[in-house]
Amino acid sequence: MFDGLLAFAHSLAHFATPTVIAYALASSLVGVIIGALPGLTATMGLALMTTLTLKLPPDQALLILICTYVGAIYGGSRSAILLNIPGTPASAASCLDGHALARQGLAGRAMGIATTGSVLGTLIGMVALAGFTPILGGLALKFGAYEFFWLALFGVIIAGTLTGDDPLKGWIAGIAGLFIPMIGQESQYAYERFSFGVRDLAGGIQLVPALVGAFGFAELLTAMRTPQAPVRINPFDTVIPRLRDITQYWRTILRSGLIGTGVGIVPGVGEDVAAWSSYAAAKRASKERHLFGKGSIEGLMAAETGDNACVPGAVIPVLTLAIPGSAPAAVLMAAMIIHGVKPGPMIMIESPQFVYDVVAMMLFATLGILLYGIVLTKLLVQVLRVPQHLIVPIVFVLCTIGSFAIAGRLFDVWVMLSFGIAGYVLRHHGYPMAPLVLGIVLGDLLEKNLRRALLLSDGDLAPFFTRPISGALALLIAASIGWRLLSLRRRPPAGPEGATAGSPP
Repeated sequence: MFDGLLAFAHSLAHFATPTVIAYALASSLVGVIIGALPGLTATMGLALMTTLTLKLPPDQALLILICTYVGAIYGGSRSAILLNIPGTPASAASCLDGHALARQGLAGRAMGIATTGSVLGTLIGMVALAGFTPILGGLALKFGAYEFFWLALFGVIIAGTLTGDDPLKGWIAGIAGLFIPMIGQESQYAYERFSFGVRDLAGGIQLVPALVGAFGFAELLTAMRTPQAPVRINPFDTVIPRLRDITQYWRTILRSGLIGTGVGIVPGVGEDVAAWSSYAAAKRASKERHLFGKGSIEGLMAAETGDNACVPGAVIPVLTLAIPGSAPAAVLMAAMIIHGVKPGPMIMIESPQFVYDVVAMMLFATLGILLYGIVLTKLLVQVLRVPQHLIVPIVFVLCTIGSFAIAGRLFDVWVMLSFGIAGYVLRHHGYPMAPLVLGIVLGDLLEKNLRRALLLSDGDLAPFFTRPISGALALLIAASIGWRLLSLRRRPPAGPEGATAGSPP
């Protein structure tokens, strides 16, 4: 305990320089703006910022990305409350009560509640990040090739199960993502696969251009297809958080923080699931459940606490298992690898200080969103008035330059465009992007550990099922698939108008 506090104090002292603080404040502001603008997601913002921070020292680059991540998840509440449009998918739950409060003339109070929940949720997640990462890191040392194979597959399966209404589409997207890293030369004998004689494909598909395309360019195509509605911002009162809201709903805050952190640890699920799970739990336990959806302070507090607590929670499996807990965390993990950080079971042995560096970065990001939530809200909401026809070309240029800047290859720009078009088509047909991205990130891990395990066992598949942890993971995957398929069979059939039988049309 004392050693951890000492390491955290050392990290704070390391980052407490004018340059680093300026980076933290600027990137938090960028994140809030990205989150507030509908159509620009946290994943997209992280992918773009990764390409813009390649030349910076690793600690400063990762600080910028983490502050952008936290700021974007928080910033989505601005448009959710004022416009009833979630700036990010994580803010969809905040629309229910946040906009209802705004229509009652309490938009300022609603944004103060969102700021309070976001700050407290991130702090709860930070405590879990500092406390659980060393424990989970020690457990991860017991994982071998067999366990990591199942863990990578579990991440894709659970992401496909929980991130869409149709799990089959989620599983298809995730498995398609697993095959993408197999393009190019394989790692053991440098044998070319699926390159079709194209020299550039022999080098494989770079992760960041693929992510920029799937989330950046695809978002732009979606935004161009959907015309922007006229923006009418509700007038609002003071945005200073009220102490009474904290003391009255402290149980909701603590519960939502723990739920959000727990959801973040589960691979590939993400902040939107954390928000809805926290909202549902708060509604079940509340004495004011009749107010939910009509302007409930407790409901808004739960949603904002849950989705922001998910951010540090999603970083825990990144650091200890090299398994991202959400789509933005997948981009963050890719950035860590690009900057020479090796996440995984050995991080607490090779770089134990880095864990506390990440906690310190989270703290700077939290202070940033608190500052902007109180001081600059009335100025920041004017960003929502920026017309879409100005945003789209700027983001497209950033997508193109960022994809090219990583390796200086024009081929990476074509990769970005291809994944953007593919992502747009898949999204249009109801295929979720989170399992696809997780599959791309985990495909290399899955393949390497499968081949390593088969070499160790001389081709015998039995250790995949007879080793205790490996067998437990295999059973967990089978149970997840079986439970989801069973729940689909029990779902009432759709009525003639597309509504579920027994539900209001």
